[in-house]
Amino acid sequence: MNIGCVKEIKKLEFRVGLTPGSVNEYVKHGHKVYIETNAGLNSGFPDEEYVRAGAKVIPTEKEVWEKSDMIVKVKEPLKEEYQYFREGLILYTYLHLAADQSLTEALLAKKVKAVAYETIILEDGTLPCLKPMSSVAGRLGVIEGAKHLQKTAGGSGVLISGVPGTRRANVTIIGAGVVGENALQMAVGLGANVTILDINIGKLTYLDDIYGNRITTLYSNSHNIKESCKDADLIISGVLLPGAKAPKLIKREYYKDMKIGSVIVDIAIDQGGSTEVSKATYHDKPTFVVDGIVHYCVANMPGAVPQTSTIALNNSTLKYGLLIADKGLEDAIKLSEPLRHGVNTYLGKCTCEGVCQAFDLKYQEM
Repeated sequence: MNIGCVKEIKKLEFRVGLTPGSVNEYVKHGHKVYIETNAGLNSGFPDEEYVRAGAKVIPTEKEVWEKSDMIVKVKEPLKEEYQYFREGLILYTYLHLAADQSLTEALLAKKVKAVAYETIILEDGTLPCLKPMSSVAGRLGVIEGAKHLQKTAGGSGVLISGVPGTRRANVTIIGAGVVGENALQMAVGLGANVTILDINIGKLTYLDDIYGNRITTLYSNSHNIKESCKDADLIISGVLLPGAKAPKLIKREYYKDMKIGSVIVDIAIDQGGSTEVSKATYHDKPTFVVDGIVHYCVANMPGAVPQTSTIALNNSTLKYGLLIADKGLEDAIKLSEPLRHGVNTYLGKCTCEGVCQAFDLKYQEM
């Protein structure tokens, strides 16, 4: 199979879909790999490393798309890239289609076989290709939140750890999944007062056993979310319904009781966001203010640390990418049930229930 990897064109996105190490694995399996010039440069991988790994470096994205049977990316294609869609093309990347109707319609119209990293689901419900980026986003969310609490960044001026004789920041984490766990680790490590909410009592029990009286665990319902937001200096929202839109758990009506200059880091923004006012932002202007509350809604947070993020992502996606390349998508999903869940569109059919529900489309199996 011909495998292609293009330079990401999303604003301030520095990750790349394939590392030279991953390229070498595809080549060893007998596949050809095409890399757009300088696609990996911002992640620390110059063209020379791809050439040594066995790839052919090509000067334009157009040529890469046209030569490739499967395109391996990081972020969802932007409208400028829709022109390269064609029937039977395999697209392997993060898609987040439930928050992007135009991309969904373009993939269906052009009959693309689109496989989304974020809906590859193991038997135990975990998301192996989303986990590494959720880990990065959870940890980075606390770092960015602490920075934007500074008065110079628009926040209330509270130091997350405090110092002797002053109070520590109150951090509320909504969702105890991968994002929440990683945010919790960072927030506790920085010395904040941390409350974490989830509907999974077993998970809350597990975290309580680990952290003891260093944290507060609460069952996630509207009352507890409202009260926790009222006391919080920093809120990290990492709620996730795989393949579907994020629930709007943080209501605007809560803002009147919240602290002016408090910060919401909405890591669920890829799936539409978890506040009623969330909108995607970029690294160069990451925040906006509503009713005195600072909102950080960067939709590609891990892109700020591309060396770490690109390697972590490839560690998880390579396995399934090789299976698709070796067997073809149709036979690959027969061998891998988790990969079958990853197929969001197939030759004009919507094959992901969450996406179908978001846009009232008919669900069809491959």
